[in-house]
Amino acid sequence: MRTGIDHIFICCSVGGDEAEALVRLGLKEGTANTHPGQGTACRRFFFSNMYLELFWVSDPLEAQAEAVLPTRLWERWSKRGRAACPYGIVLRPADHTIDAGAPFKSWAYRPKYMPPGIAIDIARETPLSGPEFFYLGFQQGRARLDHEPVDHMLPIRSLTKATVWRPPGGVSEAADALQTAGVLVSKDADEYLLELQFDEASRGSADLRPVLPLTLRW
Repeated sequence: MRTGIDHIFICCSVGGDEAEALVRLGLKEGTANTHPGQGTACRRFFFSNMYLELFWVSDPLEAQAEAVLPTRLWERWSKRGRAACPYGIVLRPADHTIDAGAPFKSWAYRPKYMPPGIAIDIARETPLSGPEFFYLGFQQGRARLDHEPVDHMLPIRSLTKATVWRPPGGVSEAADALQTAGVLVSKDADEYLLELQFDEASRGSADLRPVLPLTLRW
């Protein structure tokens, strides 16, 4: 499978105040972003090979519009941590490879904030109790590579492993395919948790709960 993680989002409160916990830990925040016509916004933290989004619905009417509702972003955000897994895993072609198409069964979502003809592939048949999976076939390399801070006070550079804990009902063909390919590890658990491992993961760790369902290892 010639694909890798472009970014990961965690659904959070409006305004993303949870980002302050990452700043206090020693991460430099990058630019925020909005998604016109989709009704969502985010705060972002960049690393050498991916970035982390704290993601929320800023306009419920736009997020529930006919063209956007099938993405389940509204449903995933509004039910986060209860009936819905709060994570989205966004993939792109692996570095120095040609787009070979989404590595799972998908449908094409054409958001208004993208240029005409550009689509985001969203995995089919994924339960809300598991992560949502997206594929950016048009994305070559990490977005905004030369424009965002990646030198943090915390000694973190490159993501080397991502693990998601979710209920057994969160299993999907997309998740299984990514696990087989070594892109993402999925495990059964009673509570949602995302663990991001950076570099050798031999220096330290931080558990952001209960502010965020997130642990970091570096």
